[in-house]
Amino acid sequence: MILIQKIKLPIAGLEELHAEARKDGYGFIDTLVDEWASGANRFQATGEVLCGHLDHGQLVAVGGLTIDPFTPEPHTGRIRRVYVRSAWRNQGVGRALVSTLVEQAQKSFRHVRLRAENASAARLYERMGFTPIEDPGATHTLSF
Repeated sequence: MILIQKIKLPIAGLEELHAEARKDGYGFIDTLVDEWASGANRFQATGEVLCGHLDHGQLVAVGGLTIDPFTPEPHTGRIRRVYVRSAWRNQGVGRALVSTLVEQAQKSFRHVRLRAENASAARLYERMGFTPIEDPGATHTLSF
């Protein structure tokens, strides 16, 4: 069983995860770190959560759930900032992380949307029941 837990920043392993994401060309971890530091987003509104997977006390996967700022529709959540370090990919960590975020979303939202950053992520989301959409604010949606 892959343990996904609620986390707060800073956390052990964040620097390594952040550096790897940057090297891979994913700037959204920069946004996560910057917004947490400034207080702009600490995943504290109703229904919001930041989760991660730790291996030997080190953060190796992260993802969050917020109210979706890109739609006026009420009761819509957004899965965001999902990143799994390369050595932990294809082991079920990403699926466990997204499943946990979806379970959390079902408690507060009627829909959840996200933006898949690459084709591999899109395939994972679609296998998990997300539907591709044509929208400037999201690539996939899931309704409950």
